[in-house]
Amino acid sequence: MENVLDIYTAKPDPTRPLVCLDEFSKQLLSEVAPPIAPRPGTKECPGQPMRSDAEYVREGSASAFMIAMPHLGRREVFVGKEARRTALDYADAVAFLCDVIFPEAEKITLVQDNLNTHDVASLYKRFEPAKARRLATKIDIHYTPKHGSWLNMAEIEIALLARSALHKRIPSVQEFRNIVAANVERRNKTPHPINWQFTSSDARIKLKRFYPDLPPI
Repeated sequence: MENVLDIYTAKPDPTRPLVCLDEFSKQLLSEVAPPIAPRPGTKECPGQPMRSDAEYVREGSASAFMIAMPHLGRREVFVGKEARRTALDYADAVAFLCDVIFPEAEKITLVQDNLNTHDVASLYKRFEPAKARRLATKIDIHYTPKHGSWLNMAEIEIALLARSALHKRIPSVQEFRNIVAANVERRNKTPHPINWQFTSSDARIKLKRFYPDLPPI
C-alpha cells in the first residue's frame, strides 16, 4: 500500500508518466418496447421524464480497460475486438498504452490490481517474444494490495464514466464503444488532474490496525 501511495505523492516525471489501469464491465440490455420520449412542462400541464418499459432483453456484456493519467488529467478507454477482458485483451491494452498513448516515454509507471491476467506473462501469450519483451521492459508495474482496489485512481474515472454515460440501457457492443468514445473525447477537452490527498503518513494513522503492534525500540 505504501509503495502505491509514495508513487502518487512523488513529483511527476514527464519521462515516466503515471498511469492507473483497471477493468470495468457493462451489462448490455435492449428494450422490448420503444421508450416514451420526455415531455416538456407547461403552465397548464407538468412535464414528464422519459419512461422505459420495465422489461428488457439481455444482450450479453461488454468489458473495457480504463487508462487514467492522474497527473495529466487525461483518460483513455481501451475496448478490445470482442469487448472482453481476457489475458489477450489485457496485452492489447498494454500495447495501446505503450505504442499509442506514450510512444516516446522511457518508462511507464503502471498502477493496477493483482488480477491473474495483469502480468507480463499475458504479453507473451499475445505477442512474439521480441515485442512482448519490449512492452514488458517499458512498464514498471506496481500492484494495489488485496482488497485495496480503492487505491487505484482508475476507479475514480470509472465511477465518473458510469454516472455520466453508462447509467442507461445500452443494447450492443458498438453502441457501448460509441458512448464511451464520446464521453472520453468530451472529458479530455478539459483535463482535470486528480489531486490525491491520502499519503503513507495518513495510512499509518487511519489504518493503524493493519500495522504490526511492535514494542518501541
